[in-house]
Amino acid sequence: MNTTPLDGDRKAAARRAARAIDALRRGWPIGVETDGARLNLLPVETGNLEEILPSTGAISLLISASRAATLKLLNQFAAADPNLPIQISLPAPVTAAEIIAIVDPVLDMRHPMKGPFRSEPLTNPQAATAAMEFARQGGLLPAFLIVDAAEDIVQAGDATDYADANALIISAQARLPVAANAEAHIYGFRSDADATDHIALVVGKRDSSTPIVRLHSECLTGDVLGSLKCDCGPQLHAALGQMGEATWGVLLYLRQEGRGIGLINKLRAYALQDQGFDTVDANQRLGFAIDARDFSIAARMLSLLNVPTIKLLTNNPEKVEGLEASGVTVEERLPVKIAANPHNEFYLDTKRDRTGHKL
Repeated sequence: MNTTPLDGDRKAAARRAARAIDALRRGWPIGVETDGARLNLLPVETGNLEEILPSTGAISLLISASRAATLKLLNQFAAADPNLPIQISLPAPVTAAEIIAIVDPVLDMRHPMKGPFRSEPLTNPQAATAAMEFARQGGLLPAFLIVDAAEDIVQAGDATDYADANALIISAQARLPVAANAEAHIYGFRSDADATDHIALVVGKRDSSTPIVRLHSECLTGDVLGSLKCDCGPQLHAALGQMGEATWGVLLYLRQEGRGIGLINKLRAYALQDQGFDTVDANQRLGFAIDARDFSIAARMLSLLNVPTIKLLTNNPEKVEGLEASGVTVEERLPVKIAANPHNEFYLDTKRDRTGHKL
């Protein structure tokens, strides 16, 4: 087995981050520290808001920059970074349902009138930015109430170590005959901090030739349930078919659902698409990047498999750029040609026109 190259300090940072993300998913407040200052935050999505909301005064709410833009809350501080989270003040009394309506864009049509809001200077910009990343890593809406105290403490910089692909190791492997080729071998990858497991399937008999490689981000709805809203399932099976016809290939199955925003947020994005938004706008309205995936994870997996040069099966130029930036040589890009259906035509057009996908 391979060992992780992370040193003791970075392992400790990754584990602090893992505990903080677990706390957020359970609805517990976390304290994010930087430069001796601490920002105590309660996740809006999972926290018990009714217990702490005051009846008088005001509350402070932290939301992402893109969500603030949707609410027409452009940053009022000219010198500020426009990508920084936005801190707003709401006069009490306010209910939990009203706060959730502010942070969840799926509810915008049901609750179009919001406010009044007052922008505040960010209490701790670095900690606020880290909190947004912890929310994404936990698959939660990026929104927090600022509270007085928290027991789970994390450093703002810990988010980087939690996501460090170098922590991945090969934890298990076995022979796995598959329909595309009975000669296949599966490898399981795990980090000592992140609970997410990634998979590589080596298809065919490995030799000195350059393998066909597919980076496939997990899509429960497409891969398992046969969703017609995307092209993920057909792409997965087409890739395995091409590998079966080639000398050998490697499928990297990355647990980065919804382009890195998680399953529940992906379902929220689906609901926004039903309201008329495309996949790009849906992610941004939720408060996330258009694509939050980390392709350095795939590069690390290929390194552990001793596969330095590949033929990449993709329509996404960002995958090529991401792998090459992480030291993988992409000898050739091979397109994935999938027929559209009435349910995903707009989705495929959006990928072509707004994210640069091409055949």
